[in-house]
Amino acid sequence: MNKTIRHTSVFVLILVLALLGRATWVQAYEGKALADDSKNRRKTIAQYAQPLGNIVVAGSPVTGSKKTEGSDLSYKRTYTDGELYAAVTGYSSQAYGATQLEGIYSSVLDGTDDRLKNPLDAVTRKQQEPGTVVTTIDPDVQKAAYRALGGKKGAAVAIDPATGRILAMVSTPSYDPSKIAGTNDGDAWKELTTDEDKPLVNRALRQPLPPGSTFKLVVAAAALEDGLYGSVDTATKSPDPYTLPGTRTVLRNENASAPCENATIRTALQYSCNNVFAKMAADLGQDKVKAMAEKFGFNDAELDVPVRAYASVYPSGMDKAQTALTGIGQFDVTATPLQMAMVSAAIANDGLLAAPHMVSQVVDSDGDALNSYEDGDTERIVSSSTAEQLRSAMVTVVEKGTGTNAAVAGAEVGGKTGTAQHGENNSKTPYAWFTSYAKDSSTGKQVAVAVMIEDSGAARSEVSGNGLAAPVAQKMMEAALK
Repeated sequence: MNKTIRHTSVFVLILVLALLGRATWVQAYEGKALADDSKNRRKTIAQYAQPLGNIVVAGSPVTGSKKTEGSDLSYKRTYTDGELYAAVTGYSSQAYGATQLEGIYSSVLDGTDDRLKNPLDAVTRKQQEPGTVVTTIDPDVQKAAYRALGGKKGAAVAIDPATGRILAMVSTPSYDPSKIAGTNDGDAWKELTTDEDKPLVNRALRQPLPPGSTFKLVVAAAALEDGLYGSVDTATKSPDPYTLPGTRTVLRNENASAPCENATIRTALQYSCNNVFAKMAADLGQDKVKAMAEKFGFNDAELDVPVRAYASVYPSGMDKAQTALTGIGQFDVTATPLQMAMVSAAIANDGLLAAPHMVSQVVDSDGDALNSYEDGDTERIVSSSTAEQLRSAMVTVVEKGTGTNAAVAGAEVGGKTGTAQHGENNSKTPYAWFTSYAKDSSTGKQVAVAVMIEDSGAARSEVSGNGLAAPVAQKMMEAALK
């Protein structure tokens, strides 16, 4: 054979082998990455090629699918009571992606999850019937929260203390995910993303704000567990007014006539005495307060319910004056409504915190479980004795203290109000908070709740946890105990 032809043949053979190798590499190793690439139109076509699986509340779907016309995306997502459940479902949009449960379980809901396929389907890439996401949400509690929040800017969370099941999660103002589900919803999307009230933000999980006096429950727990005070009825060493350590700044109480000087923890919670808890935090020191806060869930950057919540923060590196301010839920302390509901849930559940979750099961089209989330996965936060004493003091708050608007007929209700400063030198409207628990001894039902009102439109002088947030919590607890 001619030498030149031989060399050319070898070169061509090498090129053929290289092409075969590259094709094999793309198919065998890069195929899934290319298929999952957000820029791959085929992925979006496959996602909306058939009706999506549903997100279920109390046995009924709150989602659906609608046939589209004149598009290569055959179906688009629809929602039943979209504004009511938006903080739970999130949205699934042909143009803007998916969030919340829609995003986390997108492959299950569109039928592309490999667990939905048998071995042959996995090879042929045949798309199977989609799965279903079963939530823990109680529609009665969800509706009660949504209606009670009304036109206020805020959020509310309800948890079953014994199981950790999230019974309600509401963020207002809300939005209807159906309005941004298609490919031609640019005007609706722009309206939502430019709205200064940020309706797309899930305030229940993803907007930590100063918790104000609701954080006093954490400080009280730290003091009792540490032995700084023997019981909630032991007199504290708390001058009134209290001067922040190392400063000339005098910390006063909202109610100047309240019996806060050397008050017991019970009385200090009843009247929300700032002097008592500021000094208590300073006496304990930031490390002990931080350790207790972290037991309740603060500083956890990986809290998944299964949607990831933003971390509630208890700061470090403070001086004694700053530590004192954290004792009343100020300085750099922040919390989500979910976090403050967890505080009340642990106290209600005898000191045990059950892992919060709003999905019970993810199932395939035959009802077989792909994922199951266990109820009652608990961790001890405080002793049974400390929890019992804090419940007793919280009941005093509701029966004859700052939380009277939370009372539910025939039930044991304990709570704590909070009014957190907002803006430089408290120049803006404060945040109104309330966290509580309720128990019905005749039925055994119980619930823990946290409500945050970011802005109600009320005058600054009218903003209080009892006036704005406690009535919302009351409606939620009443619905949960029915």
